[in-house]
Amino acid sequence: MDRLTLLREEIDKIDRELLKLLNKRAQLAKEVGEVKKREGLPFYVPGREAKVLSRLEELNQGPLPSESIRAIFREIISACRALEEPTKVAFLGPKATFTHLAALKHFGTSSELVPRDSISEVFDEVEKERVDYGVVPIENSIEGIVNYTVDMFLDTPLKISGEVFIPVNLHLMSKEGSLKEIKRVYSHRHALAQSRRWLSENLPLAELIEVSSTAKAAEIASKEKGSAAVASEAAALLYDLNILAKNLQEITKNYTRFLIIGKRDSEFPSGRDKTSVMFSTKHKAGALFKALQPFAVYDVNLTKIESRPTKKEPWEYVFFVDLEGHRKEERVAKALKELEESCSFFKVLGSYPAGFKE
Repeated sequence: MDRLTLLREEIDKIDRELLKLLNKRAQLAKEVGEVKKREGLPFYVPGREAKVLSRLEELNQGPLPSESIRAIFREIISACRALEEPTKVAFLGPKATFTHLAALKHFGTSSELVPRDSISEVFDEVEKERVDYGVVPIENSIEGIVNYTVDMFLDTPLKISGEVFIPVNLHLMSKEGSLKEIKRVYSHRHALAQSRRWLSENLPLAELIEVSSTAKAAEIASKEKGSAAVASEAAALLYDLNILAKNLQEITKNYTRFLIIGKRDSEFPSGRDKTSVMFSTKHKAGALFKALQPFAVYDVNLTKIESRPTKKEPWEYVFFVDLEGHRKEERVAKALKELEESCSFFKVLGSYPAGFKE
């Protein structure tokens, strides 16, 4: 017990030192905010925040793992940013959806998070400056691209300033205490698809019902006897549901990628960046090959390419491309310049720090 007392006293001492240092950091952040306000500079600088987290990871010698360091310091940065200027963020709601989790992960709990009913509403809130940023889904590693989000970028002036990856862990939850009491299972169609094998083996007689979100499914299950939801652990906590089975998803490495949208992108490189662009080519043989050739010439890696109808003329398409690097890096800038010269339509959606799959 003497050893335990000594260890606890040492921890208490460190906690006091941490508290003093955190408040000192917060005071400096307030002073930074005053300088930014005076000089008209943005309060949220994603490249700077990404560099801070990368530097701390490099300095970390354990035993805390890198993902824990990122999580702790994201909250510290969030709290300090709120002292500079409170950040208001719209996300595709309701609460306890995976988009809500993405917003929390990126902006922290000190930001004001505002749920909205549709992707278009999130874009609208940011465009009309009722919020500072928005969080929308762009793709799932199993189900693929979210076409509606891609289409929104055709007509919006908004930029991409960040990305977040959230692992999709799906659980069966209900007010009931056992599987034999479950007659209906609610969830988003993607969640039902990703857990269909488990549901067919363990609840073969249950009716599967699609709803707008996993959180909506949890809300229904909290009120309806004999019902269950496939949703996140956060939804179970929010609606006080019993988790009857964990990790229903068929593929364990299942992630959804979310984009942070705002009035500007990340102006300066963080050292680990992505750039997203949209373009259309002339309707002739070899046009797409010619458009993409500069990326090979300048050794720029493409991580995604998707085509979408322009919805203006039949059989005309726009391409959505993600690439490694920042638009201000020389090789990326040269490749994008040559791409633009060969296109009938070209738009840089933004450069931003690449997200982590944790």
